[in-house]
Amino acid sequence: VQLQASGGGLVQAGGSLRLSCAASGRTTRSYSMGWFRQVPGTERDFIAAITMIGGTTIYSDSVKGRFTISRDNAKNTMFLQMNSLKPEDTAVYYCALDTDGSRPSTRRHEYDAWGQGTLVTVSS
Repeated sequence: VQLQASGGGLVQAGGSLRLSCAASGRTTRSYSMGWFRQVPGTERDFIAAITMIGGTTIYSDSVKGRFTISRDNAKNTMFLQMNSLKPEDTAVYYCALDTDGSRPSTRRHEYDAWGQGTLVTVSS
């Protein structure tokens, strides 16, 4: 499975961005996808995840109410709509795929494939 993330960029505080992550290759019908972010020198932190079947979602407290995760099953694509962005949201955002589609996971080690990362910079 290959994951291609896109949509990062530079935005002012209070603005919005929409990230996309397309999965290609041998994907099963039932899987989950998630977003993580990483600031250099720190760990990669969980942001949000969704099951592709059923659309069950989970968010970190830091983004709940501002970010929305969604998916397009027909296109094997996941999205992250980010609103009310803050400078502390600045990071490289990674998408990931978990072949266990029964529940969305917050744990990095449970993900089986990772995208290349897309940089989000929020200026104050």
